[in-house]
This record gives sequence, C-alpha cells and structure tokens, in this order.
Amino acid sequence: MAIPIVYNLRSMRARWVSAIVAVLGIAGTVGVFLAMLSLARGFHATLVNSGSPENALIRRAGASSELDGSISLDQVKVIQDAPGIAREDGRPLISPEVVVIAAFPLIATGTDANVQVRGVSLETLKVRPNVHMIEGRFFQPGLTELIIGKNVASTYSGLEMGKPTKFGGGTWNVVGVFDAGGSAFDSEVWADSRVVNQVYKRPDELFQSVTVRLTSPAAYNQLKDALTSDPRLTVEMDREIEYYARQSQVLTTLITVLGTLVAIIMGIGAVIGALNTMYSAVSERSREIATMRAIGFAGSSIAISFVFEAVLIALIGGIVGCIFVLPLNGFTTGTMNMQTFSHLAFAFKVTPPLLAIGIVFALLMGIVGGVPPAVRAARRPIAVALREL
Repeated sequence: MAIPIVYNLRSMRARWVSAIVAVLGIAGTVGVFLAMLSLARGFHATLVNSGSPENALIRRAGASSELDGSISLDQVKVIQDAPGIAREDGRPLISPEVVVIAAFPLIATGTDANVQVRGVSLETLKVRPNVHMIEGRFFQPGLTELIIGKNVASTYSGLEMGKPTKFGGGTWNVVGVFDAGGSAFDSEVWADSRVVNQVYKRPDELFQSVTVRLTSPAAYNQLKDALTSDPRLTVEMDREIEYYARQSQVLTTLITVLGTLVAIIMGIGAVIGALNTMYSAVSERSREIATMRAIGFAGSSIAISFVFEAVLIALIGGIVGCIFVLPLNGFTTGTMNMQTFSHLAFAFKVTPPLLAIGIVFALLMGIVGGVPPAVRAARRPIAVALREL
C-alpha cells in the first residue's frame, strides 16, 4: 500500500524552514554548475559560428593556426585555379588573409587586451555572406581604413566609428561596423591585407591563410585532393567550421572541468544539507512512522515516501537554480582565446538541454541525500517506535 503524496506535501509545509535551506543549497549548486557550462557553451558556439560548412581554410602545412601560417602570392594563384572553388562573374571567391595582434585598453578595466586585426581581400564579404555592414561602409583598397566588428566599439577604447586610431606604426580611420552573426569575427578589426602588411613592414606578397568559398560542402574533398597532390603547394586544409571548433577546445575543456569540480564540491555540501534535512525528518516523525507501520504500511512504502520527498525538494531546488541562471543567457563577457592570444567577446548560452542537465544533477543530489534516511526510516523497529508514543 503506497503512502499518499499529500502526506509528503504536508510534511514539507510543516518543516518549511529546513526544506527551504535544502532547496537553496541545491539551487545554488545547480546555478553555479549551469553558469559555468553556459560559459563554456557560449565560447564554443561563438567560435564554431565563425566557420561555414561551405568554406575551407587553407594554411601552411604544419601550421597549428593562422598566426604561424605562411602562404605566398604564387601559391594563392595556384589555389584560386583549383576545382571546387565557387566563382562569381568568373572571379574565384577567395580571400588571402593576414592576422596580426594589436593592444587596446578594455573599456571595463582600462587594462590592455589583444585585438585580432585581420587583413582581408575585397572578396571577403562574398566568401563570408553571413557578415554584413551595419554602419558606415567597407574599407577602400590601398588606404589605411578599418571596419570593426559590432562588439569592438563597446569593448575597447580607441576603436570607434568615424575616429582615427593608431597602432602598428600607422594611423587608421574607422569607416564601418560589421555584424558577423555572433561569431568570433565580431571581436575582430578588418583592413586591406596588403595595407596591413605594409604598415607592419611584412612582405607584400605573403599571407598567413586563404579562405575559400566552395561550390558546395561536397566539393571539399575534391579541392583538398587537388591542393595536397599539387607539388607546387605545401599546404593543409580544413573545413572552416572544424578549424574554429578546434580553436575552442582548450578553453572550453578547461571551463567545463573547473565548473564540474566546483559543482561537485558544492554538490557534496548540498547533499549533506539534504541528508540533515531528511534525517531530521525521520527523527521528528518517529511516531508517524510507527503509526503507519502499525496500521499496515510496509517498510518499502515508507522508504519510497522519504525518497520521493527528498527528490521533490531537489526538483524544486533544481528548478529554482535554472530560473536563477536564465538571466545570464545572452549576457556578453570576454576572455583570451588561448589559440590566438587575442581577446574574444562572447555571450553566455543557456539552452534547454543545459537546463535539463541541471535538473538531472539536482535529482541525483536528491536521491543521494534521500536514500540513507529513507532506509533508516524503513528499518526502524516498530516496537521501539511505539514505546515513544
């Protein structure tokens, strides 16, 4: 015979102080855990969104990133004639690019942070159609003009629309702002690649990577086979989306591991709180337990009832923790990308699957904190309990 659920609800109401303490402990643990996971998910999503399945990124063979890449203009000319590259009006959709780092003070702290400056070609908006101008205009080739990602102006001092800025030994004019759809490019500064090379006193005909638009995602293997088998080239190629996904691995893993460790430590505290709450309930309800056993309720029914009560408290705590973390969704923060050594702005990403993980984590804490007291209640001798009546 099962014990009615209303019995547990009335019990929680009668002991509301200890129940609230347990709920808040579990809510805090779930909230911190989800906040760390949403931070990692946001960073990962920002970098993954930088890539397109219809783009390929080509760099020097053996180069771990664009920063240590090197591709000559002669190699670029070979690449642009390869099969599988999309064309518009006969022109290959290809963008030879250079990447440098410039230091600018953060508005929030005043301390310097590295900004990734990307030298691109005039074809870059066709290679990356998800990027579009939202203010001003595109830079003119041959001039020291910049366009900045939408996160740049609100993150750094000295990079504002319509105002000159100095870095790399040159004076630049900010002529436009672009929106890259929440990707890492929103934290970058773009200029003419040849001008960037000139200002930084680098060889004019040397680039660090080449981004190409494929005729279709299926054309990737065709292009890769053509480039890797050409004796004139010493390059390697990745799908753009896979390249940026790899860039996120180090920091994403670090945040996830640290968040999990913090959650486990806090979870132990929350479980201890749940144990105290339920053990206290067992002690206070000795008479009730004895009475229920005497009128025919089995020990297993009593155990299930106590576990249900602990899980119900944990579920409420999990829901409260999820509610606490929801306002973080979309909140923008920033950190250094360990692969590029540049500052990257990204938003917390609280998703339904992440909230489900939080609820499951809370339920696990409830079960761990509820089973031992439930077993104790079920094993309590009826005769001993009845003598306490």
